[in-house]
Amino acid sequence: MLVTLIGKVLGLYRDRLLAIHYSVGPEASAFFTASRIPRVFFDAVFASAIAACFIPVFSEYLEKKGKAEAFRFAGQFITVIALLTGALTLLGMAFPEPMVALFADYDDPATTDLAARLTRVMFPTVLFSGVAFSLVGVLQALGHFTAPALMSAVSNLVIILYFFSLDSRFGIFGLAAAYLLGWFLQGAIQVPPLARLGYRYRPGLALRSEGMKKVFALMGPVMVATWIQPITQAISSRFGSRLYDGGGVAALEYASNLYLVIVGTFILSVTNVIFPRLSRLTAGGKEGEFRETLRQTTHTSLFFVLPMSVGLMVVAQPLVSLIYGGGEFDAFSVEITATALTWMSLGMGGYAVQNVLSRAYFARQNGTGPLVAGAVSIGVNILLCLALTQRFQVAGLAAATAVTSTVYALLLLLPMQRRGEGVLDRDMVRDVGKMLLCSLAMGVLAWLSVNWLSGVLPDSKLGELLTLGLCALIGAAAYFAMAFGLGIGEARLSVSLVKQIGKRG
Repeated sequence: MLVTLIGKVLGLYRDRLLAIHYSVGPEASAFFTASRIPRVFFDAVFASAIAACFIPVFSEYLEKKGKAEAFRFAGQFITVIALLTGALTLLGMAFPEPMVALFADYDDPATTDLAARLTRVMFPTVLFSGVAFSLVGVLQALGHFTAPALMSAVSNLVIILYFFSLDSRFGIFGLAAAYLLGWFLQGAIQVPPLARLGYRYRPGLALRSEGMKKVFALMGPVMVATWIQPITQAISSRFGSRLYDGGGVAALEYASNLYLVIVGTFILSVTNVIFPRLSRLTAGGKEGEFRETLRQTTHTSLFFVLPMSVGLMVVAQPLVSLIYGGGEFDAFSVEITATALTWMSLGMGGYAVQNVLSRAYFARQNGTGPLVAGAVSIGVNILLCLALTQRFQVAGLAAATAVTSTVYALLLLLPMQRRGEGVLDRDMVRDVGKMLLCSLAMGVLAWLSVNWLSGVLPDSKLGELLTLGLCALIGAAAYFAMAFGLGIGEARLSVSLVKQIGKRG
């Protein structure tokens, strides 16, 4: 989690550099559209095959057939993924215009043309992502998480160095090339730890092998099930391209990136660790351990995420101003980005739960439930965007995203509850109620603190930093104190760990 956090912080600094150089103007909007297109295609088509299909089958091979057979299957899978992503890359580079038309509806033809040209440059990220995430799947299934966690740190460093050295010379097209190089390096850094673990890539095209048959059988329903996030992002991007002369795309992107730094660092670190474990427990037939792992992970995730959600809504304005404000990123840009972040944060609990529960379905090699939940959630998202965008603009789009995450989480949870496999029982409902009460009380205290500190501290970056830091300390202390007083297990465990560390010191 610490390594992931470093990568996320570097990502924030990367976004700050992008904001002060390009703000929410036409170049930024075109760039965000161009960078999103290959990511959405990869996430919708291949990320599911790697994360949800490959890891469970690879874990099953490790459990039942040993490393040699598992490594042979990995070689077959990586070969297939490389060929498919390579073909999609060539297709995307040949026909970027219809893809841009699908993702954006700019009033300015020049912005549309720029987005198409940038898309052509950036589409090889599909190939690089396919290879990189396949290698990550092998490492995570083998219980190695450090190199995968370093991926974003490496790519972000490349982009940061570009801003300081070459941006003034090569501009937005050079930035696209820097992103491309960063994605290539994400795969390259996985090779040394794989070699140390004894893995050597050996190509193979055994499409009818037992492992590949299982992957293909799972891939269809699982692929549709994992469409929810990339497709809702694409829908929001298209609606956002109609706001503020296209600036809605950039505002949503900045807000989403900041949102994912706050919640993604924790949740994705947790799910990256528990998914291989759940897959191994399923392969070993250990249903009791499976359910307890799932329940405890959901409980702990909500304990940390619910106060994050409330706190982020309270401090959205000073946080956006601190991270992005300055240069070309003016007060209006801060306002619309902070508005998007505020409403987006409502869905943080749903985002956490759906990420945990979806891993449970995939670990059991079951894609039908997430498929139905994903399809319904996408429909809800489209209806909400149509209903809310014109009246509430960027706030409506962000709220639609938040509601969609929550709906998806509920649609994953309810079937599990009916089968007696869910995480909700009387104790869990009581504890979640306590967490919500503590979070809301903390939110009121944080709001009062922000308003008071903003009035007494200087109106500067230092003042914003002090306001946010003090508010975070006050809010965290209040939340943990109230949670401890109400007997929530994670709070008492945290106090116990602090006491143990103090004794060792």
